[in-house]
Amino acid sequence: MNKVTPALFKRFATAKSLAKGEPDEIENLVKSVNLFRTKAKNIRSLAQVLVAKHKGEVPRTVDELVELAGVGRKTANVVLGNAFNIASGIVVDTHVARLSARFGWTESTNPVQIEKDLQALISQDRWVRFSHELIFHGRRVCKARNPGCESCFLLEICPRLGVDDELAS
Repeated sequence: MNKVTPALFKRFATAKSLAKGEPDEIENLVKSVNLFRTKAKNIRSLAQVLVAKHKGEVPRTVDELVELAGVGRKTANVVLGNAFNIASGIVVDTHVARLSARFGWTESTNPVQIEKDLQALISQDRWVRFSHELIFHGRRVCKARNPGCESCFLLEICPRLGVDDELAS
């Protein structure tokens, strides 16, 4: 989505203009994204609700955001943290979930429970940055198939739960 939003927002600069956008045009702007038809429909619906219920402004609470089409806790936490610097929760994507288990911070596979487990460990003033740091580490170093333990600065203290020693090279 990060690659398609510049063109989308250039064409539709406000929630009001996006709410009135033709579905085919919105689809065309996001067609490089998986499930683009569903996402285009959700984007238009989200814009319509923003205009009708929120005067075209993005809400600033998780509860209000998750009521919008296509928005779950992860997206709500990303929006609040990045757009408004509101530490409403910890973003739990696949990287955060994987590393949280690998580091022994959670035994759950449920994103909501993982978020709760992490919130108990990390002070709220660190939640926004922590999410970015863990995602970055999961993308660049501690990958799913090739954990990169040999180049990891956490090697000495990492419990490496679930890591096959043959993969950790």
